[in-house]
Amino acid sequence: MAYWLIKSEPDAFSWDQQVENVVEPWTGVRNHSAKLNLQAMRLGDLAFFYHSNIGREIVGVVEVVREAYPDPSAEPGQPWVSVDMKAVAPMPRPVGLAAIKADPALADLALVKLSRLSVGPVSAAHWNYLCGLAGYTGGRDG
Repeated sequence: MAYWLIKSEPDAFSWDQQVENVVEPWTGVRNHSAKLNLQAMRLGDLAFFYHSNIGREIVGVVEVVREAYPDPSAEPGQPWVSVDMKAVAPMPRPVGLAAIKADPALADLALVKLSRLSVGPVSAAHWNYLCGLAGYTGGRDG
């Protein structure tokens, strides 16, 4: 299993909307590095749902329920892909960007190092650490 962090601007698509929709196609990614990360996702992988711009915090966990397929929101012939994400659970305590950046244990997290990347990998160690900060006990390695 791999772990990821996906970003969404809550005024465009929020955690509450993800929960309401249960399964949602993750469309609109227009960055080649983020696209490669979407293509690397496999069924059952977990991702942190991160509110960007407004809130700037990890607010929930989603699961990949459909692997990469052509993004229906892309222009015909464009190389963009989507994956389908299913809401798993909210974070008991959202973890904010300021706390993440202030924590030396998270200095090499993609969210910190590649701050503009909308879909990034999360190591198992970082996943477990962030779950601990959030008080989240589901979907952890240890």
